[in-house]
Amino acid sequence: MRSGILILLILNSALGFTQEAEFFIKGSTYKFPNAKEGEQLEHLFIVRNTGKKPLLISEFQVECSCTKAYFSKDPIPPGASVQIKITFDTDGKTYYQDRIVYFITNTKRKKEKLRFKVFVTPQ
Repeated sequence: MRSGILILLILNSALGFTQEAEFFIKGSTYKFPNAKEGEQLEHLFIVRNTGKKPLLISEFQVECSCTKAYFSKDPIPPGASVQIKITFDTDGKTYYQDRIVYFITNTKRKKEKLRFKVFVTPQ
């Protein structure tokens, strides 16, 4: 009987340690309509914390300064959602563009991503 209780306590403790924040986006890739070179594009992604602990997003990483991300650095409680605004300056960027924005988080993966695609017609 004692060994059964001990095993139950160990399993319960192990499950408690694996509870983490989760970065969930329905549709993590967005396809903009075709754009003309020089346009400023923006899209709002809705991020939901589907985990058991507050989600922290500390910073973002992109390939070039043409892409920016705007978001709150406040903790996102379990079950709550926030908006992340992504902007893309098409000046000097033409034809097919496929960009990934990485976010440094406290999730199991530590690095989450959003992606957007657009075809930019040259001037």
